[in-house]
Amino acid sequence: MTTFHVMAGHDQMVARPAIRRIGIPDVMDALRRGFDDFRAKPSHYVFLSLIYPIAGVVLVTWSSGANMLPLIFPLVAGFALLGPFFAIGLYEISRRRERGMDASWRHALEVRNSPALPSILAVGAMLMALFIAWLVFAQLLYTSLFGPEPPQSLALFLASVFGSENGLLLMLAGNAIGFCFALVVLATTVIAFPLLLDRDVGAVAAIETSLRATLVNPVPVACWGLIVAALLVVGSIPVFVGLAVIMPILGHATWHLYRKIVVDEQR
Repeated sequence: MTTFHVMAGHDQMVARPAIRRIGIPDVMDALRRGFDDFRAKPSHYVFLSLIYPIAGVVLVTWSSGANMLPLIFPLVAGFALLGPFFAIGLYEISRRRERGMDASWRHALEVRNSPALPSILAVGAMLMALFIAWLVFAQLLYTSLFGPEPPQSLALFLASVFGSENGLLLMLAGNAIGFCFALVVLATTVIAFPLLLDRDVGAVAAIETSLRATLVNPVPVACWGLIVAALLVVGSIPVFVGLAVIMPILGHATWHLYRKIVVDEQR
């Protein structure tokens, strides 16, 4: 039965799982294993991941139709901040496949029965708070440079962004702020959700373990972050359709990255 031990694990103790040092080859191997998991039953995983392209199109359509053109890019880019949480079902499929269990797409919903569900939701709430904070910062930056009035049309908006000094400053500062938010998410959740699925250690321990994993393996984790960012850009170009393939591969690969970084106590 699910219990509400969020700060610590089921034994009320804050766990400190052991961390391994890994290299770039380990990151690439995790990505390869993620692709192998996807290739096992790709139709199921594409079905599960349709939420990403659909959500992307909805976000753009909504922001375009509500005089919120300045938030289109922040919404699309910031949506990736929530990716680690929305991929939770894919981690579960990889976990089951690793153990030789039935790994059909229905089992992605088994997360709802996880004893660590409150902790998972707590870390997910943290990501949502960061997502909202990013949107607030992005809006404040735009209004500080262009004023509170929304652009009258898409053409005028693009002209002001790409044809003025303030537009250049908006892009430079916006990307710098976005990078800081992405770095926080990467460092705090790189293996947090897979760890919670595997062990009910509590939200604090999961975040702290991700931070330690990042500090112990700064170059591999940075490489992983660059791979994720590059693949998300590629998947977003054709109207977000590519995310239906990219997201499951990254989700499964994240599970294998977790296995490489965190020492399994049962082995």
